[in-house]
Amino acid sequence: MSPEEVENTLREGLPDCEFVVQRDGSHYAIRAVGKVFDGKRPVQRQQVIYAALKEQIASGSIHAVHMKLFTPDEWQRHA
Repeated sequence: MSPEEVENTLREGLPDCEFVVQRDGSHYAIRAVGKVFDGKRPVQRQQVIYAALKEQIASGSIHAVHMKLFTPDEWQRHA
């Protein structure tokens, strides 16, 4: 899958988030910023992303995912 395809899949499942997706083989790096992450612990945030990509992970199209997940406030302080 191309990074654009992964990003489109994520946007379908999480339309109120902003994404940057990079790929190295079947390994993907995802940066996501969205209110959906408010009040969630890191593992809960990852579960949101895994749920959106479950079909691609199950099929083997995506082998590994490295995630950096932020609320809008966190991203403002980070940037």
